Amino acid sequence: MKTSTDRKTNTGIKKSSAKSSVKKRPTIAGDFYRLRLYIAGQTPNSVAAIANLKKICEDKLQGKYRIEVIDLLVKPQLAKGDQIIAIPTLVRRLPPPVKKIIGNLSKTESVIVGLDLQPAR
Repeated sequence: MKTSTDRKTNTGIKKSSAKSSVKKRPTIAGDFYRLRLYIAGQTPNSVAAIANLKKICEDKLQGKYRIEVIDLLVKPQLAKGDQIIAIPTLVRRLPPPVKKIIGNLSKTESVIVGLDLQPAR
């Protein structure tokens, strides 16, 4: 049965014209963080980004995180999936939405706000 809020697309799949009831939820301390850090070898910026990220995660996430370090010199094809255009780049995969931070993560306050670990001042 077709209702007034449903319409068929040219692919034959029904889409509802009603707005989705799914809302973005605020990040809470109980969330698990899945982080990917894209680097290029053992450059000073790459080494600094790894160290800075580990310190931030240990201080703020208390074990509720997983860091995956991807060396693009070893696997350059992985850059395409997350649309990496500069390195080092941190990608927060979980919790949604996906967020990216470019640089060696030395500006701790900016990284913390960028990861939604505390509100902007």
